[in-house]
Amino acid sequence: MTQREPESIREILLEMKDCSELMIDLAYSAVLFDDKKLAEEVLKLERRIDHLRDRLNVKVMLAVRDADDAEMGLGMANAAIAADKISDAAADVAYLVLRGIPLHKTVRGAVEKAEERVGRIKVSGRSVLVGKYVKDIHSLIGVDVIAISVADRWIINPEEGVRLGPDYVLIVRGSGAGIERLKALAVA
Repeated sequence: MTQREPESIREILLEMKDCSELMIDLAYSAVLFDDKKLAEEVLKLERRIDHLRDRLNVKVMLAVRDADDAEMGLGMANAAIAADKISDAAADVAYLVLRGIPLHKTVRGAVEKAEERVGRIKVSGRSVLVGKYVKDIHSLIGVDVIAISVADRWIINPEEGVRLGPDYVLIVRGSGAGIERLKALAVA
């Protein structure tokens, strides 16, 4: 799997938006289910957002030729700042999990009744999932792959035709039972 760096300001902003949305889901699930692996993924994504913010700022600075360009660039920089603030807040939530700060038992009880969850699953080299497509996961298990990470590269909202490989980390959304079935297949 290869992921190219976004080139245009629009592509960078879009990836920042997608990453910050994913971070909210991951941080929320990490704290609710006391999942340190999900919390660590949030922190990886925060570093990605910081990298993208810096790239966007350089591109905006290089594109400015006059006052009108500067005004437009300011709007784009502000959008990047907003995505960065969201990512910082999600990281703060993830740190609660990593520092072992527990969720209140009343909140935890309500969350355990939730039908939909987010999970992190690493595909082993001997898994039956190797070579399967993203679309196969949904049709076989009923779980949606919302992101894939390999070697610190991210595909957010992967297309159905993306083929899974060994050491892929899948971020999935679905029922708790479906996520557990997928975890079993990821190591089998």
